[in-house]
Amino acid sequence: MSGTDQRYDVVVIGGGAAGLSGALALSRARRSVLVIDAGSPRNAPAAHAHNYLGREGVPPLELLAIGRGEAAGYGAEIVQGRAVSAEKLPDGFRVVQEDGSTVHARRLLVTTGIVDELPAVEGLAERWGREVLHCPYCHGWEVRDRPVGVLALSPMAVHQALLWRQWTDDVVLFRDGRPDFTDEEYEQLAARGVSVVDGEVTALEITEDRVTGVRLAGGKVIPREALVVQPRFTARSAVLESLGLVPTEMVMGDHVIGTYVAADPAGATDVPGVWVAGNVANLMEQVVGAAAAGLKAASMINMDLVTDDTRRAVEARRAPFSADAERQVTERVLGDRRHGLQEMR
Repeated sequence: MSGTDQRYDVVVIGGGAAGLSGALALSRARRSVLVIDAGSPRNAPAAHAHNYLGREGVPPLELLAIGRGEAAGYGAEIVQGRAVSAEKLPDGFRVVQEDGSTVHARRLLVTTGIVDELPAVEGLAERWGREVLHCPYCHGWEVRDRPVGVLALSPMAVHQALLWRQWTDDVVLFRDGRPDFTDEEYEQLAARGVSVVDGEVTALEITEDRVTGVRLAGGKVIPREALVVQPRFTARSAVLESLGLVPTEMVMGDHVIGTYVAADPAGATDVPGVWVAGNVANLMEQVVGAAAAGLKAASMINMDLVTDDTRRAVEARRAPFSADAERQVTERVLGDRRHGLQEMR
């Protein structure tokens, strides 16, 4: 890409599974597509992606490299950069990048994902995606039959502990000073053999580059090989907010677990011409679901562009004496002899 304000049918902001899936479908539909990707995928710390049929266990960065190659093979342009804002124009959108350059898009597909905001427990952030986990469907098999801890960070803590019990019978729920559970919840935990530990969690114990325990404020260490946390999931929504789209809070009980940008089932937002897909629109989406959402949004974007192309063609056909129509007729009839000039031989 060179210069500024180059024009594309679609600019895709975010090059994860959702964005690349959308870019692939749109490029195969013979649309001009630019993908702007900051190069910081949410699942980069994880060694493998799971539940992606046909790619089970693929390293996340390898999956994205394959996706970039596939989209580029059909003509999509992919650049590393960060889109910081977008402006609605009469004929589309102007996207401003961090380096000050701009590009023009008839439509936008925003797949910027979310940020996982983790609790301030010593050693926790460094082990995120390794032994510090949140999704049992993503990582449960890898820690099956091993000692697992669940850190109570929300009203969903008991549900989390019971869910992870499916993969191992050695689950400890750390209450960490949160409000006490109900009698019914204690009964459920006891029935499933889940232990509850009181006291503030202060750090993870690390031995030979592996989590070996959870340390409490009094110094006691509870042996564990993995710790489950529920981060706050915050939408990367700066570009969308510049267009007037305000993130919506997702609430469970009285607890806000994150934010997302609302859209219809196909990803269309309240701003005409702007679609979203992946975690920025659905906090619970896994990789394969994000890819499917990108494909669905892309098909609707292409249909929207087809409708717009058809409208323009009809308007041109109904106005045979427009300047554009006259130019086309002149070129077809006169060729190099237009404007009264003939080639001198």
